[in-house]
Amino acid sequence: MDSIIFDLDGTLWDSIDTVLIAWNKEIKQIKQIDKEITREELEGTMGLQMKEIGRKLFPSLDEEMQEKILEQCSAVEIQNLSELGGKLYENVEGVLKVLSQKYKLYIVSNCQHGYIEGFYRYHKLNKYFLDYENPGRTGLSKGENIKLIIERNDLTKPVYVGDTEGDRKGAKYAGIPFVYARYGFGEVNSYDYSIDKFDELLEIF
Repeated sequence: MDSIIFDLDGTLWDSIDTVLIAWNKEIKQIKQIDKEITREELEGTMGLQMKEIGRKLFPSLDEEMQEKILEQCSAVEIQNLSELGGKLYENVEGVLKVLSQKYKLYIVSNCQHGYIEGFYRYHKLNKYFLDYENPGRTGLSKGENIKLIIERNDLTKPVYVGDTEGDRKGAKYAGIPFVYARYGFGEVNSYDYSIDKFDELLEIF
């Protein structure tokens, strides 16, 4: 193994509380929506791309309106994340510091452009990662973005660490091993390795 590619939400951090503040503040101004989004509802969108999130959270609205609302919410969300951050899982920075001395580290997340940058700005963890990608920049699926990182950085034996079935499928599409973060948001039945807390990566690698 020469490298580790990480998912972000449910793997490195939990940003839901910060995102909820931003989204509920924004949708209060939208007359077509008459209720706030709950944490449980937002948890159910983890790992999905933006169009899928729109269909799941606002099923009564047409696709154009869903996209418009998500654009508005995302702009406020990124600003909030840059200023407030999210909740890093226990010992994330310590583990990244150790792993980065032996492996090349990357992030591939199903998020909008600016989201990973917000994570970097607040938590100052960009020094451990060599590259990152997301569908907000490329328009590609998670599996395609994982392959893009592999090809762009000439990786030969990477693994992917994530917490959802979408992460597993992305790793499978890219043809690389999958490490399931059980502590995250998803349920996955098939994987190559699993961890119950982030620092267990040091036992695997």
